[in-house]
Amino acid sequence: MNTSHQIESVKTGSPAYTAGLKAGDIILKINNVIIKDIFDYHYYSQESALDLDVLHPNQDVEIIHIDKDEDEDLGIIFVNGLMDDYKSCSNKCVFCFIDQMPPNMRETLYFKDDDTRLSFLQGNYVTLTNMKMEDLDRIIYYKLGPINISVHATDPTLRCQMLNNRFAGDILDKIRKLYDAGIPMNAQIVACPGLNDGKQLDKTIGDLLEFAPVMQSLSVVPVGLTKYREGLYDLRIYTKEESAAVIDQIEKWQNIAMERIGSHFVQASDEWYITAGKDLPEADRYDGFIQLENGVGMLRLLYEESLDALEIIRKPFFMKKHRCTVACGTLAYKYIREICDMVSDKYNKISCDVVPIKNDFFGETITVTGLITGQDLIAQLKDKDLGGRLLLSCNMLRAGENVFLDDITVSQVEDALHVKVRIVQSDGADFVHALMGN
Repeated sequence: MNTSHQIESVKTGSPAYTAGLKAGDIILKINNVIIKDIFDYHYYSQESALDLDVLHPNQDVEIIHIDKDEDEDLGIIFVNGLMDDYKSCSNKCVFCFIDQMPPNMRETLYFKDDDTRLSFLQGNYVTLTNMKMEDLDRIIYYKLGPINISVHATDPTLRCQMLNNRFAGDILDKIRKLYDAGIPMNAQIVACPGLNDGKQLDKTIGDLLEFAPVMQSLSVVPVGLTKYREGLYDLRIYTKEESAAVIDQIEKWQNIAMERIGSHFVQASDEWYITAGKDLPEADRYDGFIQLENGVGMLRLLYEESLDALEIIRKPFFMKKHRCTVACGTLAYKYIREICDMVSDKYNKISCDVVPIKNDFFGETITVTGLITGQDLIAQLKDKDLGGRLLLSCNMLRAGENVFLDDITVSQVEDALHVKVRIVQSDGADFVHALMGN
C-alpha cells in the first residue's frame, strides 16, 4: 500500500468530489496505469474519460469512472504533494544557506531538497545533479515546464568545485537536452566573490544566452552569509564597488540579449542595486518580472503596484486619523519608506512609522525581510509606540502558516508587543489598503 498516494482532501464540486472520492482513499491506477508519482498523476489524469483504481480505508478496491473536460483538474489534494519520497540534495555547495542555519531549529528546516518535481509544482530551483539523462527523458515525454535550474557556473571544473560534487560538470549537456526538446527553463546564479564572478560570470551568462528564448530568464543574486559559518568555505559578501561592477557586467549582457532575442534575459537581484547605492531599473526592464522569487524586481513591482493603487483607491468619505508601524528588512527600508510617504501625502490623516529590523538571529549581513524572525521583531519593537497596528510582510511567515522561522507565532508577537498585527500580502494594493487601515 502506497500511503503517499492517499487523498488528504477533495475540492467541493470537482470531478473527484462528484464521483464520490473522499479523504483517506488511495489512488492505485489511472486507466490501468500504475501511478508512480505526481508526474504520472498529472499526465494520466488529463484525459476526459478516466477509470481510477481506488483503495478505500476499509481495504475494498473499487474502480471509479469519471467523465470530465480534457485537462480539467480532478480536484484531489494528496497527503504527500509529490506522491513519492522527496529527493534530498546530493551536493554540498560552498554557499548553501541551510549549512549556515542556527542549531536547534525544527528538523524540517535542515532538509535540503533538490527534487525536480518541486521545480514544476512550487517553482523551486534545482541543480539537476541527482537526475540522469533518462530522468530528463521523462520530463520531455510529459512536456513539463518551466524547469528552474540552479546553474551557478557552466565551467565544469568550477561547478564541481562550487557544488562539491564530482558529477556536477555536465550541466550544459542536460540543458542542451531540455533545449532541444523545447522545454521552457529559467536559471539562477548565486555569485560568490572570487569564484564565479568576473570572467566566469561572463562565460556562464554567455553560455546560457545561447539557449534563449527556450531558457526564458537568468537571475544573478549575491551570496547570503549568516553568522553561522564555522568550518565552512571561506566566503565574504560583496562590497559597494564590487556590486556596482556586477551591475555593469549584467547590463552589458542585457544590451547584447536585447539585440539578439528582444528581451533583457539576465537580471540582477534588487540587493545588488541597493548595496551599490544605485536606483532600481524601470519596470519595463524586468521583462514581466519572471524572477520575483529570487528577489529580482520585487521592490520595483511593489512600488509600481502601490502607485497604481493610489490612483484607483478612492479616499473614504470619512477617514479617522490613525497611525501604524511597518517593520521590514534593512534592504527594503528606503523603498518601503517612500511608499508610506506617498500614502501619507495623499491621505494626511494616515501616519506611518517604518522600522528597519536588524537581523540578530541570522546575523547583520542578512538584510531581506523574508528572514526576519519573531524574536527579532519582539526585541527591537518592544519599547516602541507602534500605533494602532503593526504591518508585516507575509514573506516573514512559513508558507500557509502564521508562524515565523523561529517558531514564534503571530499571536505571540501580538501579545508581546500589545498591538494588532496585519499581515500584508505580496502586492502593492494590499499594502496601500493596510496603510489605510483596511
